[in-house]
Amino acid sequence: MSEGPGIGEQREMRWQVRAVVVVALIYLFLIGVSALEAGIKTMGADTQEQLFANVSNPLAGLFVGILGTVLVQSSSASTSVIVGLVASGALGVDDAVPMIMGANIGTTVTNTLVSLGSMRQTNEFRRAFAAATVHDFFNVLAVAILLPLELITGWLSDIAGWISEQLVGSAGSDWKSPVKEWVKEPVGWLSDFWEWVGAGGNGLGVLLVITGLVIVVAALTLITTNMRTLVADRMERSLNAVLGRGGGMVAMMLGLVITVAVQSSSITTSILVPMAGAGVITLRNAYPVTLGANVGTTITALLAALAASSPEALTVALVHTVFNISGILVLYTIPRVRDIPIICAETLARVAADHRSWAVAYVVGVFVVVPVAGLAILN
Repeated sequence: MSEGPGIGEQREMRWQVRAVVVVALIYLFLIGVSALEAGIKTMGADTQEQLFANVSNPLAGLFVGILGTVLVQSSSASTSVIVGLVASGALGVDDAVPMIMGANIGTTVTNTLVSLGSMRQTNEFRRAFAAATVHDFFNVLAVAILLPLELITGWLSDIAGWISEQLVGSAGSDWKSPVKEWVKEPVGWLSDFWEWVGAGGNGLGVLLVITGLVIVVAALTLITTNMRTLVADRMERSLNAVLGRGGGMVAMMLGLVITVAVQSSSITTSILVPMAGAGVITLRNAYPVTLGANVGTTITALLAALAASSPEALTVALVHTVFNISGILVLYTIPRVRDIPIICAETLARVAADHRSWAVAYVVGVFVVVPVAGLAILN
């Protein structure tokens, strides 16, 4: 009587199945981005102008980026949607840049919420809240410095545009992405289905946009879940091994690699928070990992750009990458400046540990009240 596969073989089989599932989900994600682009184009120029008229104000774009990312709890999803909007022509590159920066701020809400789980233990909460909010302060400071420079000089979009031009041609040219061809037929099936149901004109466009959004968010959620399962043990061991010896560039690269693997900076940073809360790692060692995660999360927008049909979409995706790298160069490479987010996070954490309600007020205020109030005033 033959024996079944051993435990090791079973694990290997499960790993292989999950890997195949992840590849299929990435393909589904690309279909979603392309469906979103097709839907926006179907809706027509007038509808597009009505929907995105207010985003031409950079502060409004910033607030929309924050709120959109807070709602879906993923900067990967929100930046992918922004790439799709640019690809469709509904959103210009200049208007998209503040939204990308807003997404960078909005994504930090997840690890900040994770830190609130330690509120009952004062010292643990103080350490965890500092580890979470150092990411907040870094991103807010990066936006405060780099957004005005971008508005005055356009340097971010110029650099990203130059790189995009070297890769796929100049803006306005016809870039025939091979990925676009791979997803063209499934998007056509979606359009045919909604037309069969009876949708047409703007209605068809709206349904394609909604379908694309659902597919993008669902696919990214499932990719993150599966990839976390695939590499969870390796993530923990790698973090402990590297951070036990200190931080620096190695820790930054580790954060980048882990985030690319799991397709979510929130996962990477949320793993750090309880480790910091328990005192396993220090805030200074955890800090560079979050910066690497910032750069790693931009891979999703770059993937989304491959499913688009315009160089402008790739330019916006590259803006996200250039922005995060520039933030590190400005705020981390200079020793005295490097400590500013750490000092701010430690100060806020001490206050929050003494007054728990301040922690809740901070999260709600920064990630909900300020952007909502800002949009209300600007509109």
